[in-house]
Amino acid sequence: MTFSLTVSDEVRALAPGFTHVAVEAHGLVNGPSTEASSALLDEAAARLAVRLDGRAPHEDPHMAAWRETYTAFGSKPSRTRNSAEALARRAPTEAGLPRINLLVDVYNAVSVAHLIPVGGEDIDRIEGGMRLVRAAGDEEFVTVAGGEETVEHPDAGEVVWRDDLGVTCRRWNWRQGPRTRLGEVTTSGIFLLESLTPMPVADVVSAADELAGLLGKFSPGADIVVGAPAPGR
Repeated sequence: MTFSLTVSDEVRALAPGFTHVAVEAHGLVNGPSTEASSALLDEAAARLAVRLDGRAPHEDPHMAAWRETYTAFGSKPSRTRNSAEALARRAPTEAGLPRINLLVDVYNAVSVAHLIPVGGEDIDRIEGGMRLVRAAGDEEFVTVAGGEETVEHPDAGEVVWRDDLGVTCRRWNWRQGPRTRLGEVTTSGIFLLESLTPMPVADVVSAADELAGLLGKFSPGADIVVGAPAPGR
């Protein structure tokens, strides 16, 4: 693992049960969604239904833990849901899970199947590594609203992922900015699987291994490394 990921002491104090596993990949091939990636998402939705067994996503103990953590840093989890819960709510609907592009479909499928927030970033668009911090409130988050690029600022104390240029994802794993997203020209990516107690660390590692295997399947010959589980570096 060559890419730099750090977690601040303030975030570790807020969520002592936080663990992340990173999958670093080079030599990836991306492109539009395919029948194979679409089928992967359909399979993930079916696996999720078995996992939930009639419960709503927020009733899952792992999702409940994320809601408690969101509340702890001042966010309203019923309005700004973590990425896994947001996807899980879409899975059984008529529209189903979104089809974005090949790489995003793959990591979204793993996220839904395991109910773990998973994010993917284009390494070539990140400056100086990524840091999970509590925001001061003056950081820049470049996003798109109404078809126009706009700059937002996180709330003071909000947990955000950022690099040297600004915030890359707001409210921990709620909304990713367009600057570092995996595009169809992406060849190098960092994929981050994030968990809280009570999810066993072994379950996160298993999901990361599954993601690495799928990335290798869709990008034969890619150089893929699964990092060790880390509460922070």
